[in-house]
Amino acid sequence: MDARRFLQGKIHGLSARLSRLARIDNAFVGLRAQDMPYAPSPRHFAAANARLAKVEQRIRARFAALRDEWARRPLAQVLVDIALVERELDRARRLFGMFYEVFAQRGTSFGPALAAHDVIAEDCYAAIRQAAPRIFDGPLLKPVCYMEHGYSPATMRRGVSLSRLLGEANPFPLIRIPWDRDQPWQSVFLHEVAHNLQADLGIWQENRQAVLRRVMGSARDPFLATVYGRWHKEVFADLAAILLGGPAAAWGMADFLAHPAPRTLTYRPGGAHPTAYLRVYLLAEMMRRLGFTADATRLLRVWQALYRPQGRHRIPPALMASAPRLVPMVVDEIAFQTRRNLAQRALVDVIPFGRDDEAAIRDGARRLAEGRSTALAPRHLVSAAHYALQTGRVPPQRLAARVIDELNGAAAPPAVGAPPASARVPPPAATRPRESLRLAA
Repeated sequence: MDARRFLQGKIHGLSARLSRLARIDNAFVGLRAQDMPYAPSPRHFAAANARLAKVEQRIRARFAALRDEWARRPLAQVLVDIALVERELDRARRLFGMFYEVFAQRGTSFGPALAAHDVIAEDCYAAIRQAAPRIFDGPLLKPVCYMEHGYSPATMRRGVSLSRLLGEANPFPLIRIPWDRDQPWQSVFLHEVAHNLQADLGIWQENRQAVLRRVMGSARDPFLATVYGRWHKEVFADLAAILLGGPAAAWGMADFLAHPAPRTLTYRPGGAHPTAYLRVYLLAEMMRRLGFTADATRLLRVWQALYRPQGRHRIPPALMASAPRLVPMVVDEIAFQTRRNLAQRALVDVIPFGRDDEAAIRDGARRLAEGRSTALAPRHLVSAAHYALQTGRVPPQRLAARVIDELNGAAAPPAVGAPPASARVPPPAATRPRESLRLAA
């Protein structure tokens, strides 16, 4: 009898926790009127609440069965039934906690920078919608950015099951920005957006299989095919970032990858990221194929001045020796070959970038350095800010504030077919012959 009474008290206490985490809104996360220009859209809150509501339904169903049957069930089974309710409460707690932490940051001093990055991400989607109308299946909630610890940005794709949420699916893309990387000239941010584009375009597996076939058909080496097949996601994101931001994105990625030689020249077995030393050759090859040969040559000269392997590296010999032949093939396969899920178009067709775009970015960089606005597409503004920073003519903090203000003041109409914009900010609206690719000996 004492044990039964004990469990009754435990169940009674459990009932008080059932609806504590069922809904989230602006007021709940502490957003004030002045924070609302930087808040996620009402559709993001609605998606979060829809996901919380589904978990709440499971909690209620589990608890109803527990409440109706606990008095007749064996004590050991009652403990199991309580644990099943606790499991769903834990799921709700994790899901609610993630939404709370992401949304509440818009009420901090990071709010304007996060909203600016949302605009950049939304513009990357708008660029594809403009170049390839109807390529996406209907409206898509844009990515939402948040600050967290960590050396590099990262992303959690739409619909992916997250272990941190006990397998619950992510309702919209989330892009993590490290606390010290909130400046809007970080090319690696375009790389993270590109991961989401690849997933939403549905070419994840198609690209991997194509890379495996291409490398295996050329090298006849399962090891090399496996390596490049494992690297395909990161290579795609690097190449797509260049299409989104131009050569500045390649230079920004090289900046991010430049570390002491032991790290840059070490191959990581099983790793998803290409070895940094070889990764920059992929970036350079992409610039060459787009016609930016001078930038490609300059980047490789810088890279080869920084790193001189000369046998003192930890990269498998087969990987190093095959790079001059395989790097161009992999770039060609990922960026220039058509894909079924792109309606028989290539990546360069759905994210076009040319010399006129680069000229506008360079002009925008001059305008930023002079303290003027640019009227650039947000994704190109990232590159203009990168170039402006390199001039040294404007303090970084002032440049960041200027660019963030311009991004948060964007007022261009959305691209045709784009999803309804948030109340905060609507989105703005040739291959050259390859030169020989040489790696430093």
